[in-house]
Amino acid sequence: MFARLLFLAAALCATASARDIQSLELTRPEGARHFLLVESGKPAGKRPLVILLHGHTGTAAQLLGQGRGAAPLSVWLDIADREGLLLIAADGAKGSDKQPGWNDCRSDAASNPHTDDVGFIAALIDHAVAKYRADPSRVYVMGMSNGGMMTFRLAAELPAKITAIAAVSSSMAAKSSCAIPPRPLSVLIISGDADPLVPFTGGDVTFFSSKSRGSVVGIETAAKLWRELNQLPAQPSISESLPHRDAADPTAATRTIWSADPKRHQVELMRISRGGHVEPSARQRIGRLYQSIVGPQNGDFEAAEEAWAFFRDKTSTER
Repeated sequence: MFARLLFLAAALCATASARDIQSLELTRPEGARHFLLVESGKPAGKRPLVILLHGHTGTAAQLLGQGRGAAPLSVWLDIADREGLLLIAADGAKGSDKQPGWNDCRSDAASNPHTDDVGFIAALIDHAVAKYRADPSRVYVMGMSNGGMMTFRLAAELPAKITAIAAVSSSMAAKSSCAIPPRPLSVLIISGDADPLVPFTGGDVTFFSSKSRGSVVGIETAAKLWRELNQLPAQPSISESLPHRDAADPTAATRTIWSADPKRHQVELMRISRGGHVEPSARQRIGRLYQSIVGPQNGDFEAAEEAWAFFRDKTSTER
């Protein structure tokens, strides 16, 4: 039902422009795993790698705008062109509900797939480093919804391979099958406090019913966990409201950053007041029907650009 509603809503939105995107597969113990690769230019040296993870019921193609409907994270295509990035959008596996998704840390998300998605992303990183000259000290992951929850798992279980993550409309598992994150990592969280699917204050992930798709901790609780793991002070270095672009937009964005040095570990929380379950974007606007399902979309900033500004100066010097 959810996937059908999203398809109907997306059909009313603008179509993203096509790009030279390679459709590839990587052999894994569970079978062939699919991903999309974008090589922007051929710089002589190594390139930063950005990996994007779609949400439950989504696909890598939809995420990059290769279908009908607005795709806010497809802005990464322009960023990749501008910055010379290596960009990968990975496809999840089908769970018991026959919908694609990710095996994140929620032990109570019964419909999640049981694939080794941590192993898949680790293999993707190694493949990109070996074949496409990805810089192993500049590997960044950004995910939406279930994909964002998967980024939190990667931060906890692949910190030696990942430099920083960004999670949109997602939080960490309340009933977790994963270990506590073992080491500091820079984390950006973008969430609406009126999200109808992933509650900002924590609780069951639901959609149009009382049936739970697992439970999560509150967004501010997740930010606090990473702030403490990074040994950052409780007082933020930056706390500011973003300029409001459209008087008709009911949402407002506030940026809070712990640690002022972008070259060191940071935690950033972008709170969207009255925002829904959708990536903020001024360029890729979802339609009214879609907004009636997932809630209002903020247009004061680009989620992809915010993530790149957060990622850009961070490196893993130990690699």
